[in-house]
Amino acid sequence: MEPRGCGFLLLSLHILRAVAALEEKIVISKLGDNATLSCIYPGKELSLNNLRVYWQIDDVQEQCSVVHALISGQDNESEQCIHFKNRTQLLWDRLGEGDFSLLLLNVSQSDERKYKCVVLQTNEYTKVVHQAQVVLSLAASYSQPILSGPVTNSNSTGEVTFSCSSDNGYPEPNVYWINRTDNRRLLPSELSITLHDDGTYSVLSTLKVKATSDMQIECFIENKRLQENISANYTQEKQNNGSNTESHKDLAKSGQGAQAAGIISIVILLALLAVLICWLWKHRSSKLVSYTDVQPNEDNRKLNSPV
Repeated sequence: MEPRGCGFLLLSLHILRAVAALEEKIVISKLGDNATLSCIYPGKELSLNNLRVYWQIDDVQEQCSVVHALISGQDNESEQCIHFKNRTQLLWDRLGEGDFSLLLLNVSQSDERKYKCVVLQTNEYTKVVHQAQVVLSLAASYSQPILSGPVTNSNSTGEVTFSCSSDNGYPEPNVYWINRTDNRRLLPSELSITLHDDGTYSVLSTLKVKATSDMQIECFIENKRLQENISANYTQEKQNNGSNTESHKDLAKSGQGAQAAGIISIVILLALLAVLICWLWKHRSSKLVSYTDVQPNEDNRKLNSPV
């Protein structure tokens, strides 16, 4: 009995080593995209007729775990989970090269799991020739942050409030504020993260600070999974900048006034020109009338004069 117990112990240790040696691959995909779960058995030319390929959810508590099955070179949907129906594809042109990667279509939060690929060879007896584990992590980019403020607080002297918001991201973000005058991180006054029906998050953060003449506040929304860090900033204009702005406004107003005056002058000139043309036309018409009156009189005089 003792040797048999030792043999069972050695077999158990061998299985544990094999499981421990199975390397997990992490795939990050955006919501709604197609994700490729990698499973490659390199250096082997295999006959599909003698193979069985199973993609399954690597969780013993799952009631249905079959994601995709290939048996003797044909897809087998008899045991496939309903959630994955019409959403999985093998790369058929690569199967003979040992590439059993799975294309998962239109991924959502419910697909964020650990998957296992098992390749079995069925010759004289069935044996596992390859395994792979893939962790699918999902993400979505947050929208460009909107920074509002400063709003003067009525209940405190010299304190103002900023707010920073962003939407449609996944997973939950990190939010932080920076005072750019000294690059010091500021603690937010409030942070609200809301989960929407589509699985994405929106975030709203507020900051209360003492108002200064040179405030430079920046809000950051960080998505670690996508390694994205987007920001929005506010810079307080100094007094001389304000006076320059006013002078620019005055110049713009004076320029607009000059432009209006020029247009009015052109209209007046066109009106005067029209009056002048009318006067000349009437004067010419009066001359033509006087000439037609004089001409018959002269003809009569010529007829009545003796020869």
